[in-house]
Amino acid sequence: MKLQRKSGLRALTVGAVAVTGALVLTACGSDNNSDNSSSSSSSPSSSSSGSSSNASSISCAKGQILSSGSTAQQNAIEAWVKNYQQACQGATINYKPSSSGQGVIDFNQGTDAFAGSDSPLAADEITSSKKVCSGGEGIDLPMVGGPIAIGYNLPGVSNLVLDAPTLAKIFNSKITTWNDPAIKKLNPGASLPSTKIQTVHRQDDSGTTDNLTKYLGGAAKADWPYPHAKAWAGKGGQAVAQSSGVASLVKQTEGSIGYFELSYATADSIPTVKIATGAPQPVEATTANASNGIAQAKVVGTGSDLALDLSAAYTTKAPNAYPIVLTTYEIVCDKGNKADTLPLTKSFLNYIASADGQSALTSAGYAPIPDAIISKVRSTISALS
Repeated sequence: MKLQRKSGLRALTVGAVAVTGALVLTACGSDNNSDNSSSSSSSPSSSSSGSSSNASSISCAKGQILSSGSTAQQNAIEAWVKNYQQACQGATINYKPSSSGQGVIDFNQGTDAFAGSDSPLAADEITSSKKVCSGGEGIDLPMVGGPIAIGYNLPGVSNLVLDAPTLAKIFNSKITTWNDPAIKKLNPGASLPSTKIQTVHRQDDSGTTDNLTKYLGGAAKADWPYPHAKAWAGKGGQAVAQSSGVASLVKQTEGSIGYFELSYATADSIPTVKIATGAPQPVEATTANASNGIAQAKVVGTGSDLALDLSAAYTTKAPNAYPIVLTTYEIVCDKGNKADTLPLTKSFLNYIASADGQSALTSAGYAPIPDAIISKVRSTISALS
């Protein structure tokens, strides 16, 4: 099935983020680079060159950079690119929403100035990055937070509640109808039909899949026997490319259930599941509730890498703490960036990590990174070379 429908939010800056075929860029190379920060760019500052409401936080740089990866952060990136390019004439940032797995591949092939991934770099991916980050390596900068929403299409049923074991059984084809006793027990007041459940999952390697399966494995180990991975391992279901594809198919298919970043549910008016965690009330997928979960994360990366461990969120019983969360990382070379792309890369990353950049996330359906973590991100960006 080819899905043509796209979210309205994702149409914000189609022109700004379209990848031009003639654009060939290399993110990291063998050049011995000085620290060309965005503040030293010859471009005019945003205070004089742009009309963006976030202009005060942007110190502009000129040029073109290519990036790709996570579709979960697509709406955030599009909003950021729109703001930045309105403020900075002479700057073009092309982001190709493909998948976290493809973004890492592109980055490690030297075609991206940075990449977006919903999972931190694995050990072998870090090793590969050293080939393009001369004298350095790829690092993870957490920049976008948010809930993984479980969207469903079940007319007449609102405020659907599920827990981790039930979700695991649904996505592994152990629960196959909507009036299954396990679902009825969690929704005693609902009129549940005997409709067959149609699960929808990602076809492409996806950090969203990796984070969902981390949750299922962490909160429902007995019912999810697979290791977490970017590739889907559950039995049955319909596979579709990208988060937009999953959301579109759920929107179109009665009896379906799938997973995607919250802004896709918001844009397509798809109802989302509340999660029974053991807290006094089931927890809704909202940016505020996701922030309560992400706040429990710990930095586990070494050196300048800021990879996070989110496992404490999966089993929390804290009120209003949504447990199925992800953090999207911008992956960049800590050292060895090409001199012609480094100024714009640093300038753009500085903006999206700024208070203004992070505040723009909430209106797009994302959760800002907690202050204790984003302050470390800002310091790391300033040291990129």
